[in-house]
Amino acid sequence: MAVPTNGELVERWRDEPAPLLPLLHAFHDRDGFVSDEAIREISQSLKIPLAELFGTVTFYHHFSRTAPGQSAPRVCTGPICCLGGGTELLEALGDGATAMPCAGRCDDPIPVLEGHRVLVGTRADALTSQPSPLPPPNPDRCEECVFAGIREPGRAGIEGYRKTGGYRGLIKAVREMSPAGVVELITRSKLAGRGGAGFPTGVKWKAVADESRGPKTVVCNADEGEPGCFKDRAVMDYDPHAVIEGMALAAYATGAARGFIYLRYEYPETFGTLERAIAEAAAAGLLGEKILGADFSFRIYLRRGAGAYVCGEEGSLLNSLEGKHPFPRNRPPFPVTHGYDDLPTVVNNVETLVATPPILCHGAEWYQALGQNGQAGTKVISLSGDIQRPGNYEVPLGLPLKTLLYDWAGGPPEGRSVQAVTMAGLSGGFLAGDALGVTLDEQSIQSKGSMLGAGGIMVFDDSRDMVRVAHGAMAFFAEESCGKCFPCRIGTHRLVERLAGEAGPKDVAAWRDEVRDIGETMQAISACGLGVAAPLVTDSLMAYFPEQVGRHVQS
Repeated sequence: MAVPTNGELVERWRDEPAPLLPLLHAFHDRDGFVSDEAIREISQSLKIPLAELFGTVTFYHHFSRTAPGQSAPRVCTGPICCLGGGTELLEALGDGATAMPCAGRCDDPIPVLEGHRVLVGTRADALTSQPSPLPPPNPDRCEECVFAGIREPGRAGIEGYRKTGGYRGLIKAVREMSPAGVVELITRSKLAGRGGAGFPTGVKWKAVADESRGPKTVVCNADEGEPGCFKDRAVMDYDPHAVIEGMALAAYATGAARGFIYLRYEYPETFGTLERAIAEAAAAGLLGEKILGADFSFRIYLRRGAGAYVCGEEGSLLNSLEGKHPFPRNRPPFPVTHGYDDLPTVVNNVETLVATPPILCHGAEWYQALGQNGQAGTKVISLSGDIQRPGNYEVPLGLPLKTLLYDWAGGPPEGRSVQAVTMAGLSGGFLAGDALGVTLDEQSIQSKGSMLGAGGIMVFDDSRDMVRVAHGAMAFFAEESCGKCFPCRIGTHRLVERLAGEAGPKDVAAWRDEVRDIGETMQAISACGLGVAAPLVTDSLMAYFPEQVGRHVQS
């Protein structure tokens, strides 16, 4: 096959919606890196100022600028992989290998990204390509919503999906219900956003449905970049049609004509799975024009990110889609009125969207009853670290944390005890001691100064140095800060220095006051959630591990 020319690549993507990312990927795939010539060609064709485009390209982690570029191995050095030897593997792979932040494979470390393949293993000479781990079986524990059919053979293909109940929710909505009726049902179910913010899904859909401007858009946020979170990867790999059906339901309910799946770069095989599923749904008349014979048309476009934690924030994600520098947006206005192309937009994460088809089939009261202790519904928890059975677990909201850790996941390694867990990936900081008695719901966890968020929980046993763990977490936030606002840009680095022992007072009380002051400033005036969340790491470290902090400061 002939190698496409610059002009052919530009011609392929120039007139498509959200063209910048796929065009950059096209050059990156062809050449292995994004050359100066490619940047000039794209700048001219998309009429993006050259300096602005250069800043955007270099902002992303995975757009290589020189050879060997894309083919060079990138090794995960996220918190869990570092526990298992990620740094040592990076050194063993030698020249050309580079570190990358958490790559969403915490249940099967250590991932190494080479081109469009993910290899896993702990030795340089024994890396293998393996399918994404399925969620562990969940018999007799609770009724599932998101994972109800995910373990069925063939579920990733449209025949297997429909055989196991797929698209019944969409068919029911389009043939039996009005868009307003779908919104009302989702509202009554009390489904809230499962990506971290917890905003009521029905309220968001209604706000977009009530807007008169268009075209409206549904965006699936599949940029699962929070360390310790890997639930969306499992859903997309084994249940991609559930994502499509959820997006189509959101589109029907709100009047949206177009949708985007914004997929994180570190899931290359998932891209192909979603691409095939979209084509299957379109061929079956479940996407495209006049869906199911109704006056309802909806098309989905698949767009791959390029490695930037901040693109998990909806404003940054929308700017990235639009070809802008992916800074967070000031709010208000909110995406429901001024989202993609400044038009009404629903932004939901994968887990939220996948929960909607079962709700359409079984009803709002069914979904509410899945929770415990007055909580509505379920939450998928990504569990990793010093735990015997890591993986994704769909739990009823309100389940005791210790039930998940010990009864479901087998507890810590033999002879060890749980010292601490992180909540919300890294964004919720640590819980330890008596706080491990929380239940898995926002009210209980927030009462301890943390949050459930996206549902990533990393476990650290009593062999771990928690100051070192906190340093790694803060280094991640410092690396991933977009730099837009100075409290986050500077504050994360100041906290890294103090956790590394490179700066700060040698008096423990003075050190604590200084670290607390930096954190309070960040939380008060940072532009987005990264700057607000990062100080939870140091706050919780000081609260739960004062002796370790004291030894660190005085060493």
